[in-house]
Amino acid sequence: MKLIPTRIPDVVVVEPQVFGDERGFFMETFRASVMDELTGGKPFVQDNHSKSTQGILRGLHYQMQNTQGKLVRVVAGEVFDVAVDMRKSSPTFGQWVGEVLSAENKRQLWVPEGFAHGFYVMSDSAEFVYKCTDYYAPEYDRSLLWNDEQVGIEWPLVDDKLPQLSAKDEAGKRFNEADYFD
Repeated sequence: MKLIPTRIPDVVVVEPQVFGDERGFFMETFRASVMDELTGGKPFVQDNHSKSTQGILRGLHYQMQNTQGKLVRVVAGEVFDVAVDMRKSSPTFGQWVGEVLSAENKRQLWVPEGFAHGFYVMSDSAEFVYKCTDYYAPEYDRSLLWNDEQVGIEWPLVDDKLPQLSAKDEAGKRFNEADYFD
């Protein structure tokens, strides 16, 4: 696995070595010794899998307690995956990074604790899987508004149509009203 820092160094692209032939392909998607470098040794405790159709935007989510680091990847389709730094003490506080993840490029993204995370489905549909370093705790869950002007995420919206959001995400907080980490 190759670890590729993004413009926010704590958010890392994990690029697997893919072995392919006429039969298909093989790749290693998880190795504890490599992930320990990213997580500081914190184990993954929960795996999640979602399927969404084109134009769905999920996020931007984070938990104030039971904070979750996430190792995310796409097993079918293509998404634009985004992480926003919500750590006040960070030199990249309020900045975002986005990466295209797809079944074709087989890349994963490590999103550490302290980041809001979300993704937008660009293909007809996408299946998104991710490992978390802590359990989902709805009482601590927060949603940052996907189109906050201060953060300024440049979403690659298909045909410039507004994305479909859950009620929770429609009610997301603006960055200047959101809860932050120290």
